[in-house]
Amino acid sequence: MTTAAPTPNSETVPTDTPLVGIIMGSQSDLKIMTAAAELLRQFGVPYELTLVSAHRTPHRLVEYAENARKRGLRVLIAGGGGAAHLPGMVASFTTLPVIGVPINSATSIHGLDSILSMLQMPAGVPVATVALDGATNAAVLATQMLALSNARLQDALEKYRTSLKDKVMRTIEELRKGGLNDD
Repeated sequence: MTTAAPTPNSETVPTDTPLVGIIMGSQSDLKIMTAAAELLRQFGVPYELTLVSAHRTPHRLVEYAENARKRGLRVLIAGGGGAAHLPGMVASFTTLPVIGVPINSATSIHGLDSILSMLQMPAGVPVATVALDGATNAAVLATQMLALSNARLQDALEKYRTSLKDKVMRTIEELRKGGLNDD
């Protein structure tokens, strides 16, 4: 699944080439990882979304990670539950930034095993790790990385932050008036 958006160095030329790869180890991770896809779509960042299992499709993992840069990807978001080997293994086969999303899966120890497997990567093979089930923040972080060389994305991030502030301010005003809407 891809979406078109301007390339990192151009603000007018659309591309179908994904800049962010969103991968997960199993279909059960999809409900969490689609949050990253939705936010990237809002920012106009082209992405791809697919399954790459560290344990069930290890050759696919190696091929995906080693060829990611050649295919135009600039950042990888990898979600994993349980032992969560996917983000770390992908990071070992590429020099692209890898953002790990620990997932509180059915086989997980309340997500702690997933979190620790990403945080405790050996020196030289980092995985930037967001909160448990934090795919939205992974998409924000990926967009921030891409925005270093893209003014359109810098502007989109500023607008996003303003929208977050505005939502809090509306809630404060509603509370001050004695009511609160659920929207």
